[in-house]
Amino acid sequence: MTTDMPSGQVSDLDWLLSGLVQRVPYTRSAVLLSADGLVKSLHGMDADSADHMAALAAGLYSLGRSAGARFGDSGEVRQVVVELDSTLLFVSTAGSGTCLAVLAGREADAAVLGYEMTMLVKSVRPYLMTPVRQAAGAPGATGL
Repeated sequence: MTTDMPSGQVSDLDWLLSGLVQRVPYTRSAVLLSADGLVKSLHGMDADSADHMAALAAGLYSLGRSAGARFGDSGEVRQVVVELDSTLLFVSTAGSGTCLAVLAGREADAAVLGYEMTMLVKSVRPYLMTPVRQAAGAPGATGL
């Protein structure tokens, strides 16, 4: 799993995602990611799939932000929903610099899943923040 957090902190959030997936029928998996596409925590998929989902979700979130800037009076992205033949993909803001991506079967109740995602985020938002990374050459940044 690719991550920007120490490994002890990543697994601390896994139980939140597990609870979400278990609470909402037909929900398959969830990934907490930084807005630039790095996996922070996951449930229900392997690390390679989570990396792919994180990159995809970050791209969808970025497109939503662009749409908001152009057509939505610069409003923040609340949620992006992709409806496929057999799958629903939800991507929502989870905290400053953080997104939550959830995959569910077509049978899932989208309203219930959206509500549960919102409640999860509201209850633990301060713990979901991802600090902005500094460029490698920026003052104060350390190199390897």
